[in-house]
Amino acid sequence: MNMFLRLNPANSAAGFSLLPNSLKKGVRIVKIQESGENYLETVLILEKKNGTVRSVDVANYLGVSKPSVSRAMSVLKKAGLISQESYGDIYLTEAGRQKAEAVLHRHRLISKFLRLSVGIDEETADRDACRIEHVISDATEDGMRRYVAELEKEKA
Repeated sequence: MNMFLRLNPANSAAGFSLLPNSLKKGVRIVKIQESGENYLETVLILEKKNGTVRSVDVANYLGVSKPSVSRAMSVLKKAGLISQESYGDIYLTEAGRQKAEAVLHRHRLISKFLRLSVGIDEETADRDACRIEHVISDATEDGMRRYVAELEKEKA
């Protein structure tokens, strides 16, 4: 049985639990779930903004404790998604970068979709996109992409 890592601070001391593959039918699932995706996305955003990323930067950006970041970085490192020397800068591996870029792309697509199709303000659209980006199916994402492309074509 394939298992996938799910980040959930309420479930264990380390904040992670394993879920069977059978729980994921029809939903975009990769090895790391919502919390891990948020950490990867944050590392990417901070890297683009600051050039380097430290645990304290991630903690401040997400509004979480430094020990929480440390635990998450340890799991992401074991999963091969980041590299980090002890208490050093955080770097995305190629696999981590691909995952972070995919999450950020989904976030931006969903936010744009909500703003253009429903008229939601940017702040609300971003907040909602942050939740939706982790559970959206490929089919829904593709539909949103086509819809946004059509709207943009009409406006051009």
